[in-house]
Amino acid sequence: MVAMATNAQVKQKAGANANSTATGSTYTSEFVAQADSVINCVTRFNWSDKYSSLNVDVKNILTEASSNLAAIYCICYDMSGFSSRTEAENMINILRDGFLRAISILRDQKVKQFMEDA
Repeated sequence: MVAMATNAQVKQKAGANANSTATGSTYTSEFVAQADSVINCVTRFNWSDKYSSLNVDVKNILTEASSNLAAIYCICYDMSGFSSRTEAENMINILRDGFLRAISILRDQKVKQFMEDA
């Protein structure tokens, strides 16, 4: 299974105040694997198996969704490093919105057909 996001992308989105254990490569690799599986199930399409044949635009949308969800997992792991719980929750809300937008695009059958034909 090809990872749809890199550890660096997740760490960047989780922010400078995210827990260093959660943003380490061991944890982020697991968070990305979980996020990728969620994306495949929610969209009812196995993007992981088709990843190498997808165009760059589709890969970037998948990376957006995967890295956003994995970053949410990092932030939720330990919020104590943030200046306030509100700061952490705001970051989660922004990442969730990006994740949901990307999922909406990927679930749209017309967009999916367009992406597969491109």
